[in-house]
This record gives sequence, structure tokens and C-alpha cells, in this order.
Amino acid sequence: MSNIIFLLSYLLISCVLTFVCIPPYIRFLYRHNLGKKIREEGLIWKAIEFSKLHAGKIGTPTMGGGIILLVVFILVVGSIILQYFSPIFWIDVHYSLWNRNETYLALFTLFAVGAIGLVDDYLNIKEIGRTKWLSARVKLILLFLFGTLGAFWFYFKLGQTEIGIPFFPNIDLGYFYIPFFVLIIATMANSVNITDGLDGLAGWLLLFNYALYAFICYDHDLKILAALCFIIVWALISFLWFNIKPAAFYMGDLGALSLGATLAIIAMMTNTLLVLMVSWAIFWLELLSVIVQLLSKRFRNGKKVFRIAPFHHHLEAVGLCEENIVMRFWIIGMILAVLGGVISRLI
Repeated sequence: MSNIIFLLSYLLISCVLTFVCIPPYIRFLYRHNLGKKIREEGLIWKAIEFSKLHAGKIGTPTMGGGIILLVVFILVVGSIILQYFSPIFWIDVHYSLWNRNETYLALFTLFAVGAIGLVDDYLNIKEIGRTKWLSARVKLILLFLFGTLGAFWFYFKLGQTEIGIPFFPNIDLGYFYIPFFVLIIATMANSVNITDGLDGLAGWLLLFNYALYAFICYDHDLKILAALCFIIVWALISFLWFNIKPAAFYMGDLGALSLGATLAIIAMMTNTLLVLMVSWAIFWLELLSVIVQLLSKRFRNGKKVFRIAPFHHHLEAVGLCEENIVMRFWIIGMILAVLGGVISRLI
């Protein structure tokens, strides 16, 4: 019963705190001119359609994912303070959100990768540097470095080398676990970043996946990690209240990279990567569409497979309205999350 009260209390606080903080946060973004820019790579690849489709979104504040990280930070610090001073107020507090066995890795990932996204967003907004953002190469190098650090920790410190498969023995990757881990971190972080292109799209898909992993963590007796997932779920709900069309602000790389990488870490901690392969399918599709488009242009003399990549922009270009694309992706995302939950019970 105490575990349920613990989880529900953080759910309520997260939802209320995020909802209260967002309006002043949006005003802060406007005050400092932290608005969206249409990135120039669209012009480099002659994607004039992209500029036309999204010209109306220029100037809307970005870096909205920062509010989720801020709320998580406040609640983690608050939980530590509450646990420390609980005897003074005759309150029996058994847990804080800062737990060596459950949340250290997830929280470190959230804020470390969030820092990469913050730099990328700021460079783009202020149009600093030659490319006016972190280039894809630099961003991948940073993500690979972070992923390598995490891979060595999982392999040497935690002794983790196996991938769980339903109905079959776990697959032991041995040393190959390290490059596999790095690849998962980098691709998951980038797949959210790529999908974050329509109002409410990436936020809802992340919500479904974090909700799924909140229950998976609880089922694995990782109650504090489950609480962290639930906090992010309710922070995303409040975020989406302001992010659905017309969006008052956008998630930005700050939120997209950090939330994608953090969920990858949680999946590796619970050894449920196969679950994530299923529930994350829309993100994989979006990432694959970009890879296919780039390879096609490179090896087919500039010929494109899609009118615009990623895939959701292609659907816009062929005539589907933004709301239809987003809501249909939501429906598919919910189905995939349920299917992932079923698979998680079989591992």
C-alpha cells in the first residue's frame, strides 16, 4: 500500500507542478527570443516544400522539453530533502527519487544528454557558428561517446551482456553488447529528435512508451524507477496540453534527445529491449525514412524516395493535414504500446 501511495503522490505533484510552471516558462522563452528557426538543411537539399509547410511555425518558442527536465530535477531534490528531514516532522518517508540501484543511470542520462540538446537548440535559435546548430556528425559523436560510457558501465560494472527473447533463452552478445548498446542509445535519441516535427506527435508517442515502462519497472520491482517514469508521463501530459495544435511551444532537441536516450537506458536496465523494438516502431519508421532518403540522394544522383523526409513530412507534402497524421500515429502508437506490454509479460 505504501508503494501505491508513493507513486500516486508523485503523479499528482508532477502533473500540478508542470501545469503551473509551463505558462511562466513559455513567457521566459518569448522574453529571451528562444523561438523556432527553420533549419537550413532543408534549403541545402532543395526541400522548399518543407519551408512552405512550416513557415507559420517560425518564432514559436522551442526548448519546451526543458520544463520536463526542470520538474524532474525539482522533484528529485525535493524528495531528497523530504526524506532527510522527515523525522523532524514525524513523517515516515522511505524513498527518495535519488536511488543508487534504480535511478542514478536514468537521471544521469536525462540531464547529460539533455545538455547536448540544450547546446544544439541554443546554437540554432541564436544562429551561432557555421552550421548554426550542432552538425549531425558532432551530435552523433557526442551521443556515441555518451553511449560508450554507458556501455562500459553496463558491461563491466553490472555484468550485463544478454538480450531477453520470449520463449527462447536469452542471447548472450558478449563483447558485442558494447557496440550494440551504443547504437541503441544513439538511434533512440535521434529517432525522437527526427519525429518531433508536428504539434503533439513526439510528445504523445513518448507518453505511451513511458507509461508502458512505468508498469514494466513496477513489475520488475523497481518502484522508484517506476515513479520516475510516471513523473515523466504526467509531465508530458501537462506539456501536451500546451503542445497540441496550435502549439504554444515545441519540445526541441533538449527534450527529444534526453527523453529518447533515457528510455533506452531504462529498457537496457530491465532487459526488455525487444519490447521497445515493438512499442518504438513509429520512431524507427521515422528514422529509417531519413536514412533511406539520404542514401537514395547519395547513390541515385539526388533522386528522392520521399518528397520530404522524415515520413510524417512526406505525408504532409502529399496532402494529409497535420491533425490527421498526428492522430493516426497516436492510434498506432497506443496499439504498439499495448502489444509491447503483452510481450513484456512473456520475457
